[in-house]
Amino acid sequence: MANNAADKFLSGRALPLDTPEHHFVTGQRIKTPFPENIERILFAMGCFWGAERLFWELNGVFSTAVGYSGGVSANPTYEEVCSGLTGHAEAVLVAFDSERIAHERLLKLFWESHDPTQGMRQGADVGTQYRSAIYAFDEETLEMAFNSRGIYQTLLKKAGYGDITTEIALTTEFYYAEDYHQQYLAKNPNGYCGIGGTGVTCSSGAISPN
Repeated sequence: MANNAADKFLSGRALPLDTPEHHFVTGQRIKTPFPENIERILFAMGCFWGAERLFWELNGVFSTAVGYSGGVSANPTYEEVCSGLTGHAEAVLVAFDSERIAHERLLKLFWESHDPTQGMRQGADVGTQYRSAIYAFDEETLEMAFNSRGIYQTLLKKAGYGDITTEIALTTEFYYAEDYHQQYLAKNPNGYCGIGGTGVTCSSGAISPN
């Protein structure tokens, strides 16, 4: 990075954290290799505990996992991400069968389940790790994400909300979070869940690249 910007971030570590291979709830793999029909997308929408549960409950979702994406430091720990010195957002990896659940349904749930206008926060959760983001694994999904943002921006404006701050980009890396974070609310049913949307509905049928 220019001007030694990378010096502002932690260097991370060469080896990944020790994390499980399978989903605590479904038993499916949360790491590659996935079956050939399974696609992937990353969503960041505040604390990843509640966000992950939203997606693993959907029919057509193969598995989910939580981790860190959109930053600089390799294989960071939760404490390092929370320091703001890794550049990462708390993200949910959604592995899904697009023949059983459409991209549009996932995007609809993403937009409606948090406030994408809040910048580096979600409610009382403040910090760069809580920012809103979509990280796509291919250009087609990226295009759908941008299109959906434009549609939802119009709806939010009509409802009196400001500009969407959601970061949308092709994914560069996803680092799995520690074991205790994976499917956290299944392991801790009374655990903290900060998920909350604006109340503005986004029509999934309107989210189409064509």
